[in-house]
Amino acid sequence: MEDTSTGPDPESRPDREPAGPDGDDPDRGPDESDGDEDLAALRERVEEEYDFDDFGPADMARMSAEEWDAAFDPDSWITGDRLLDRAEAELKTRIARRDVFGVLERVREDGEDRILVYSDEGYAIVRPTGEVTGQGTVLRDIEPIVALAAMESYDVPEPPDDWSLPHPDTVPEGSGEFGNLMVQVIAVVQVLAGGALLVASFVTDLNTIVAPAMGIVFLLIGLFLFVMVANARLSDRFRSEEYRERLRALRQAKERPDFVPVEGGVVNEEDRDE
Repeated sequence: MEDTSTGPDPESRPDREPAGPDGDDPDRGPDESDGDEDLAALRERVEEEYDFDDFGPADMARMSAEEWDAAFDPDSWITGDRLLDRAEAELKTRIARRDVFGVLERVREDGEDRILVYSDEGYAIVRPTGEVTGQGTVLRDIEPIVALAAMESYDVPEPPDDWSLPHPDTVPEGSGEFGNLMVQVIAVVQVLAGGALLVASFVTDLNTIVAPAMGIVFLLIGLFLFVMVANARLSDRFRSEEYRERLRALRQAKERPDFVPVEGGVVNEEDRDE
């Protein structure tokens, strides 16, 4: 079983030198001043290059260690119950937007609250320290979300009341029907133009192969577009059915998947208030 951990844990970053009362080191020399300027320039470049309102696993994988340190100041990371509350709200919003596929639970284990998100393909556990452990696509999706929730400057959106995964019967058969219709219209035009050219070449008895050749080309293009639309519809239907099956498996399961190493029960709002 793959088990990795990451997160905005200040202890995992290099220790910083103590600063003076004004935030500056009185013994800092010119080289260190240049280093601060370089860090400020790097931080500005990172803010321009990455969209932290839509920060995902691909951005996290592309970001270097230096860029990570510049973007996420360890001294400003949020931890504890506040981090769990912010991460929970952000995750509920992502689940509602279908950016994250999984069941979210607030659980208590070993005397502390944790956030558990799991699906049929993986799981992730978020601890109050900001550490994230787990496996599969769920872990890769949640790591950057927890990092964002730990940033003081990031505004966590308010999740909708109905944030959970949809019922399988409410999932449509496919999407992009308007686009498929437009392609079909173009295909019909191509077929009609090709047929008209072929008929005209035979009726007028033209001694040229340009018209019949163009007619055949238009016909082939039209047939190709029809095949492309049919394939897109079949693919959409297959993906929708696969999504519905995964939803049914999660909703109908009476227990968590065997690979989820959590024994703690779900913590509701009343339990947390106590």
